[in-house]
Amino acid sequence: MMKKIFTIVFVLFFGIGMYAQTVVSGTVTDSKDGQPIPGVNIKVAGKALGTTTDFDGKYTLKVAQSPPFKIQVSNLGYISQTIEITKNDQTVDVSLVEAETTLDEVVVSASRTPESIRESPVTIERMDVRDIKNSSAASFYQSIENLKGVDVNTGSLTFNAVNTRGFATFANTRFVQLIDGMDNSSPALNFVLGNLVGMNELDVKSVELLPGASSALYGANAFNGILFMTSKSPFDDQGISVYLKTGITSQDAAGDNEFYDLGIRAAHAFSEKFAAKVSFSYLDGTDWYATDDNQYTRTVVGQPDAITPFSPSRLAHDGLNIYGDEIQ
Repeated sequence: MMKKIFTIVFVLFFGIGMYAQTVVSGTVTDSKDGQPIPGVNIKVAGKALGTTTDFDGKYTLKVAQSPPFKIQVSNLGYISQTIEITKNDQTVDVSLVEAETTLDEVVVSASRTPESIRESPVTIERMDVRDIKNSSAASFYQSIENLKGVDVNTGSLTFNAVNTRGFATFANTRFVQLIDGMDNSSPALNFVLGNLVGMNELDVKSVELLPGASSALYGANAFNGILFMTSKSPFDDQGISVYLKTGITSQDAAGDNEFYDLGIRAAHAFSEKFAAKVSFSYLDGTDWYATDDNQYTRTVVGQPDAITPFSPSRLAHDGLNIYGDEIQ
């Protein structure tokens, strides 16, 4: 009996030792100014296992592999480094050197295949994790307006329409938005819903914009341009990330109202061939109050409309922001 118990305990401890994780952590900074670099890829050499640095440049990599092995540290615009891990719980702080040129950025939207931005046949505007962090916009989608040739029509907190080439409208039917190659347009409305249905800010890897006709590659709706958003892979970007934003929205009619925006993303690679991720976002805020109930009647061309104030006794009143009165 004692021999069996000893055998079972030995097998359990042996199994724990076999599946013990090696933990590597540290901080990635810029060699020039010492500032932390977010979104840096930390990957085990020769395997599809890795993680990325957070907004403070910190990372924690857990792998079911005993030392020694090598990790690769890479980021767009910097020279990649390969570091050997010799023990468990090793702290590896990396200082990346900026590359002399960023013309070798890889884009996929120009020809639907990965290629250098120098070889792209069309003009491409690109935004990555660092640009999103440095933007002062309330959301990453609103920061797209900082790209050249882009106009964002803000309809509400959750509905921003991207316009290029001068076609400024809240429902741009000539513009295509793809998320990991999937069309984000509403089947019923036939136009892009902007950030109303889209990715979590923590899951955005890159944003590419073609501010011109792309119908030959993406169909007739891409006459005005295309927005190609790529999400982070659960193989390369593992772990749990959280963000929280708060502020106020202010309007004369609505007053000052609190604004909250929070999100969480979790990703894990169970093996070299299977990984999963999940994300959640919550936004609460007050846009604006529509308080204009006057009736506007068109007059002579070149003259202002005739304004009729609202009156409860006037049954035929067709107010601007009174809905349902058209049938009276």
